[in-house]
Amino acid sequence: MAKKKIVVTGAAGHITRMLLPALREKYDLVLLDVTQEGRGGTVDDIIKVDLMDPDLDKYRAHFAGADAVIHNGRYKDRDDPNRATGPNHQWKAGEPPIPTDGFFAERTNLDMAFNIYKLAFEEGIGRVVISSSNHAADWYETKLHCGEMDTVGPDDYPKSDNFYGWCKISYEALGFVFAAGRLGRAVESVNIRIGAPRDLNIAKLAANQVSLRRDLGAYISERDIQQLFIKSIETDDVRNEDGIPFQAFYGISNNTRAFWSIANARQVIGYAPEDDSERIYAAEIKEHVTELGRTYAPKP
Repeated sequence: MAKKKIVVTGAAGHITRMLLPALREKYDLVLLDVTQEGRGGTVDDIIKVDLMDPDLDKYRAHFAGADAVIHNGRYKDRDDPNRATGPNHQWKAGEPPIPTDGFFAERTNLDMAFNIYKLAFEEGIGRVVISSSNHAADWYETKLHCGEMDTVGPDDYPKSDNFYGWCKISYEALGFVFAAGRLGRAVESVNIRIGAPRDLNIAKLAANQVSLRRDLGAYISERDIQQLFIKSIETDDVRNEDGIPFQAFYGISNNTRAFWSIANARQVIGYAPEDDSERIYAAEIKEHVTELGRTYAPKP
């Protein structure tokens, strides 16, 4: 049986690097990015394309015959790649203001996402799995980490007070338009609100206990993120309660300290995360976590 053809954008980036070992085993991949160089080294089979170019015919051929697209591509301001479009720590007081110019870089990302959805629509591709972010609802962290809320789920109204989060909300809204079918046919849309996809330096994080406990709740391991993306591709039926093939899933492991709900990912695609930051970092937690509570100290 022939392997499914999957187009992966942002192929030199960190998220794709986590996914590639599992994706290479299962699929026929078309890897796209503006560069073959990333933090993990060179990926020789990346095809260099600029997906921000509005002339879709320049790269349309790479999408022809694909079964699905994983869109991990993200534009950074080439004049100022370190320009802030979101806060370093949403949950910390005293963060510097976000420059309004950050809007333009994120608007470009939205334009690129539109190009991907338009190509998927025109080329008969069935599904787009897109890297959204927990920042699509990051404003709630001001309430989560002081104990005013316990859990946020994908059905909570998305709220962000920064341009990075705004862009991810817009990704999801754009995906719904294409999934709803009013354009002529539905392009199924699965949005992964990725948490903390990295190894945690517990000793370094210990200086701020909220940051430490927050990252323990947000953590997702490599094998869990691989499972989440693959099941988002493979599950036949991703229709929501309204019959629209649209979903948003939080991308975290089975963390003891989780404050985002993965209940719908468990139900819809059978996501069964295998890891828990509490076990992986048990020794470091014992040494460095000095305050009680999941992400906040319980009120007396």
